[in-house]
Amino acid sequence: MKWPFIQIGRVIVTTQYGLSMPPDTYGTMPIVGMKDIQGGRVNIDHSRSVTLTDEQAKPYKLKKGDLLLNRTNSPDLVGKSGLVYDDEDAVFASYLIRLTFDRTKADPEYINYCMNSEAGQRQIKALSTRAISQANINPTTFKQHFRIPLPSLTVQKHIAATLRVWDAAIEKTEGVIAVKEKRFLWLNKSLISDQCKHWKHLHTEKIFNGISEKNNGDEELLSVTQDRGVIPRTLLEGRVMSPEGSTDVYKLVKEGDFVISLRSFQGGIEYSRYQGLISPAYTVLRPKLKIHHEFYRHFFKSYLFVEKYLGIAVIGIRDGKQISIPDFMTVKIPYPPLEQQKQIASVLNTARQEIDLLKKQVEAYHKQKRGLMQKLLTGKWMVKTDEGERVK
Repeated sequence: MKWPFIQIGRVIVTTQYGLSMPPDTYGTMPIVGMKDIQGGRVNIDHSRSVTLTDEQAKPYKLKKGDLLLNRTNSPDLVGKSGLVYDDEDAVFASYLIRLTFDRTKADPEYINYCMNSEAGQRQIKALSTRAISQANINPTTFKQHFRIPLPSLTVQKHIAATLRVWDAAIEKTEGVIAVKEKRFLWLNKSLISDQCKHWKHLHTEKIFNGISEKNNGDEELLSVTQDRGVIPRTLLEGRVMSPEGSTDVYKLVKEGDFVISLRSFQGGIEYSRYQGLISPAYTVLRPKLKIHHEFYRHFFKSYLFVEKYLGIAVIGIRDGKQISIPDFMTVKIPYPPLEQQKQIASVLNTARQEIDLLKKQVEAYHKQKRGLMQKLLTGKWMVKTDEGERVK
């Protein structure tokens, strides 16, 4: 069965721009913005509000089945859409467009999945007009040129219900991750921050050497990241610029080394599980006393370390901030007994591994959902409805 591809304007009843007014510290009416559209749904966090009378708010109140389209944003983010699943005592901002649909022809949830699919997002990006750092979607252009596959209303609802199962699994797992992340922070505070004052402290230069080994041109190029530590450049997504000319001045990093990056004042010192080369702009630290590397990996990323210990060595203001290496090497940092380092690292590693496994599970769910959307929204896979109707 082939589905017709139609202009979305044929099933849209109304398009409406949101309210153009700044948030009010003392406002009582929540106003939905771009950040409230997450994962294809509108989640109201009540952090932004405006002052409106009931009469002023009424035309902008969100209703079940409304679809909000982010009409103005960066080129990468423009075109995100989210569905309102319940009537809400909230309004929406001017850079969003509310779409309402003819419910006898189109299921809003199905339309939302179409718009958020890879094919749908490619269409929307192609329809947007771009300025220097912003992109914009014109509602008239969108209605005339954005096209969707439109099976029967019954089939639309069954496809949406199938995809909703994956959304529920993703949401549930992300909820578990959030709980475990809080537990990890509590463990970090209990095992490191609360105990730190009881440990012996030594100058950093007594525990680590600053290393500057060069002329190792055959080694793999590494990148220093805040969320993944020091990793091979080949593991980075997107285009990575290769150095021009010789890498003889690049520094050698060995497995177990720590690296002070240009943004360490924000997120701490990074750990390397790889051997390779990094830019000479970075500082490499290699232990000269016996340490448990995993303990210091956690310590160097802790809030306590960034704020209390590393903060002493930060120089400059705003975008000019950086770490003064001579100052940092004279800062006294904890050096607990080795056995205690091992015990603390073991507990924190176990907690972090649980979180990482759950994150991989979420990634798998997202991948499965993308594949399922591609099959269902194009009719390549069949869905059996209550009436026995099939699509393929």
